[in-house]
Amino acid sequence: MEKATFDTSSAAEAGHPRRAWIVRPVLAAIAVALLAGCAAKRDSITVGAIPDDYRTNHPIVIAEKEQVLDLPVGASERGMTRVQRVALQGFLANYDRSAAPVLTILTPSGTPNAVAATDAARDFARFARSRGVHESRIIVSPYQPSSMEASAPIRVTYTAMQAQTGPCGRWPADIADTSDNKHYANFGCSYQNNLAAQIANPADLLGPRQPSEIDAANRGNVIDVYRDRDISNEFLRNSEVEYSQ
Repeated sequence: MEKATFDTSSAAEAGHPRRAWIVRPVLAAIAVALLAGCAAKRDSITVGAIPDDYRTNHPIVIAEKEQVLDLPVGASERGMTRVQRVALQGFLANYDRSAAPVLTILTPSGTPNAVAATDAARDFARFARSRGVHESRIIVSPYQPSSMEASAPIRVTYTAMQAQTGPCGRWPADIADTSDNKHYANFGCSYQNNLAAQIANPADLLGPRQPSEIDAANRGNVIDVYRDRDISNEFLRNSEVEYSQ
């Protein structure tokens, strides 16, 4: 009688694909986790990198800064001269009367021109009051100059909010080294300083101003031109295209 035999190799081989399908999703999940970890490290390096933008390296900030004007005074002078008056008038043009900072007039003491400086300081204070500076905001005080032989100037100061940047002229590294393909540390500093100096009202950097009143006459003219379907003369003068009317 013949014995029945069974080939189990085929059954075992048939079981291998099932085990493979179970292992493959696990390997895929591990690979995704590894890639996610690499991505997190890459983002961390990017965020923590040294900024390479001149606006970030040299930001424009609003801070209180002392405005200083030195006016020379001769020992033989009596009172405020015409040159001093013109210089002081230009200096007080930027004085913010709404903020009303203290205007300090410092006169030299113990110098050959001390008497003349005291007389001129009185005229300076009187002129400042005529320009809208309140009397309670004016302080006249003596100061001790470093040299008693020279004719020290009268120093007029007040504080004002001003847009400014940090000092320029930093050269911490060799600018000829361009292996990193980055700009040098002082790049853009003078540009930012010039831009900050042109800002008349530093508050414009913090937010928009309140709209001013509308010119009713100009608005009426514009509406009339629009109703007539006409072309304004100002547009015709500035346009490079010739329009036939």
